[in-house]
Amino acid sequence: MDSFLKNAPFFLLIFFPALIYCLEDPIFHSKATFYYATDGLGTPKGGCGYGEYGRTINDGDVAVVAATKLFKGGVSCGACYKVKCKEVECNGEGVVVVVTDYGVSDGETDFILSTHAFNKMATEGAEKQLRDYGKVQIQYQRTSCQYPGKTLTVQVVEHSHYPSYLAFRFLYLAGNADITAVELFEEESLGWRTCRRAYGAVWDMINPPKGPLTVRFFLDGSSAYKVRARWVLLPNLIPASWLPGSAYDTSIQLH
Repeated sequence: MDSFLKNAPFFLLIFFPALIYCLEDPIFHSKATFYYATDGLGTPKGGCGYGEYGRTINDGDVAVVAATKLFKGGVSCGACYKVKCKEVECNGEGVVVVVTDYGVSDGETDFILSTHAFNKMATEGAEKQLRDYGKVQIQYQRTSCQYPGKTLTVQVVEHSHYPSYLAFRFLYLAGNADITAVELFEEESLGWRTCRRAYGAVWDMINPPKGPLTVRFFLDGSSAYKVRARWVLLPNLIPASWLPGSAYDTSIQLH
């Protein structure tokens, strides 16, 4: 790997800070409802494949989004949206939710929020009245995810089989960009192998390269961001003897 890095100067591009120009993401209008959970949080069975992380991330302020409009085949998993409702009982501040699941829309409802998130849109003491609407008018806007004290983490999915099948997901993806491609470096061929988006936020590969594994992923910014350096390189991130369920901290926080 060391010899490869010495002979690949183009990788230096990724170490320069990305030049980001902040504009305003567009505001859209739609409707939102909520789903019931005993504790009001998310569900570990969401279509993004996050498991328990998808239940508690962002204090349980999570959302199911319309499959055909917002889910984008899993690209939007982990994206954050500011959702504000427009009823009398709404507080005007709204709530920031993380996408962890998708569902079939009725054509007018783009968001199904966790109960915890839905309640946060109400004025104090009016949570039940707001829920009684069943469905409310909203406006929503893509926003940057923030995870104070957390850094980007790669977690090997539990159904992986060492060493013949590797599946993994990215957790605590801060910022306002989507991961649209992932590759693993193979020492034998001195080349990159492309991972498949298996489902939601889960990427996989049959017969992955022997570790330790260097990972790189491509960040595609939203309309409000112009990111100059798109590839992010994570050298020797996944150890040679990786284990299903193990999480590996990248020690970086995207913005």
